[in-house]
Amino acid sequence: MTKKIPRSSYVSPVPHVESCALQNQSGGAVPDAKSRYASLHHSIATQAAIIERNKVACARVTTVTEGMGLSDRGWRGRTLPFLVIAVSVISADGLRVRQPRCPFGCTCTKDNALCENVRSVPHTFPPDVVSLSFVKTGFSGITGGSFVHTPVLQLLLFTGNSFDFIDEDAFMGLPHLEYLFIENNKIASISPNAFRGLKGLLHLSLAYNNLETLPRDVFSGMEALTKVDLRGNNLICDCKLKWLVEWMHHTNATLDEIYCSGPPSYQGKRLNDLLPHSFDCITSEFASYQSLKFESISVEAFTFGMDQYVVFAQPFAGTCNFLEWDHVEMTFRTYDTIESTSTVVCKPMVIDNHLFVIVAQLFGGSHIYKRDVSANKFIKIQDIDILKIRKPNDIETFMIEGESYFVIADSSKAGSTTVYKWNGNGFYSHQSLHHWYRDTDVEYLVISNKAHLILSSSSQRPVIYQWNRSQNQFERRTDIPDMEDVFSVKHFHVKGELFICLTRFIGDSKVMRWDGAMFKELQTFPSRGSMVFQPVSIGKWQYAILGSDYSLTQVYQWDAKKGQFVPSQELNIQAPRSFSVLFVDSRVFLLASSFKGKTQIYEHLIIDLSNSTF
Repeated sequence: MTKKIPRSSYVSPVPHVESCALQNQSGGAVPDAKSRYASLHHSIATQAAIIERNKVACARVTTVTEGMGLSDRGWRGRTLPFLVIAVSVISADGLRVRQPRCPFGCTCTKDNALCENVRSVPHTFPPDVVSLSFVKTGFSGITGGSFVHTPVLQLLLFTGNSFDFIDEDAFMGLPHLEYLFIENNKIASISPNAFRGLKGLLHLSLAYNNLETLPRDVFSGMEALTKVDLRGNNLICDCKLKWLVEWMHHTNATLDEIYCSGPPSYQGKRLNDLLPHSFDCITSEFASYQSLKFESISVEAFTFGMDQYVVFAQPFAGTCNFLEWDHVEMTFRTYDTIESTSTVVCKPMVIDNHLFVIVAQLFGGSHIYKRDVSANKFIKIQDIDILKIRKPNDIETFMIEGESYFVIADSSKAGSTTVYKWNGNGFYSHQSLHHWYRDTDVEYLVISNKAHLILSSSSQRPVIYQWNRSQNQFERRTDIPDMEDVFSVKHFHVKGELFICLTRFIGDSKVMRWDGAMFKELQTFPSRGSMVFQPVSIGKWQYAILGSDYSLTQVYQWDAKKGQFVPSQELNIQAPRSFSVLFVDSRVFLLASSFKGKTQIYEHLIIDLSNSTF
């Protein structure tokens, strides 16, 4: 008797491998498992064809009897002769069923077919063919459903072809396919669901193609895989392949050694040696969210009464325009306004649960408003000394030892930058700083646990003032050398270290770092009509945004490894003047004032590059 060979004991015919005939214990050859499968399939196909012919013949017999006028009752006695004749016709006709021929351009044996130089995938093959190969074909890709007419295939091979893509559901309808070889072709892309439906596939080879990446989860649903070959490709081991590294650590399939062609940091390294945490795939971007149909010169975000607001100074309309976040419509809507003249700054300040707004104007003096909650409106409570504040340009609020202050930078030659203090009933002039220097910006910051102010001026280098506790006022300490024509200074911290951004309209804006004794230059940025170079901190992300009146706004992101900013993205904002960040409903928005166009709102998005599809 012939020994029964288990399924796992035979190997399907594969290129470059000769299948050895199995021997039984007595030395006789045992029929190959595939031959037995092919014979069975041939018998089934033949019987199916005969049955189909029988149906047609029966229909013919019925038609003939009806034509002869023989009803059910009239021909019952003659049923047997008719059936004998019909069966004889059917049997004779069934033996003459023509099987599909081998397609043009293909060579077929009993169970194998090899197609060379064909222009498309043929739809018909002899029913016993379970192994199909394509060599040097002329089609451009494997399109969806190419093999639905050959469901019995167990092995499929493509080699030396010129096609460059594999489409969605390319191998749909092949439930018995176990071996798929796609080797030595020019494939540059594979659709995410190219292998969908191949639940029984055991061996997949994509070796020696032009693949640089693979779509995420392209092997999803192929639980039977025992071997995957990706050798000889130009795989870029970046975030798009992080999923493959994760899959390699969880699959039962074995993979040969795969070497990375890029990026430079991984070039020549084995993909098999990488771990999921080897990839830094979390990045961010500012995505356009809402455009406001007005110009503005400054913007401030603030919280009052557990709600979030933003206020824009509109110089041409002469208003402080307050917006609030609509938690239902998920958009910013008008909340209130303060009418003014040539408004340059609307600075909110919350003291003991009361909201004050300092409104700086170029004409008509500057004023202080208070929010009357019961009346639901702003009420002017105080005028600011017009003899000291003639041409305000910037306002900073701060607290020192529990006391509330604000300082106004005055850019007129006759004015004076002045510090104001809250006394419980109103604000009074606390200290006037230097005269005649036309200050354009003031920045409050803490250096070595001491309060400081940095004044920027069009007529001198930035000057640093330090708070004197005994005198209860600021004293000039030093200036920042070699930094003439600085329009503004803004500070930020990274891991406890203090940095400042210095804005120049033309020339180079700079980032400087405090070394414990002075600020030293760290990095320069070309400025082309820049009126703002502002640091923005959002969680672990640190940005510096350099505006331009003549070009796109540049967003830089802090690179911790390099210890400096690197380009991140560009924003199209006309003549930006200031930026502010608002946190609301677990979302983060960047508000950008525009002096010559529409005010813009962007949403800060966190992106996992390893989840991207293509």
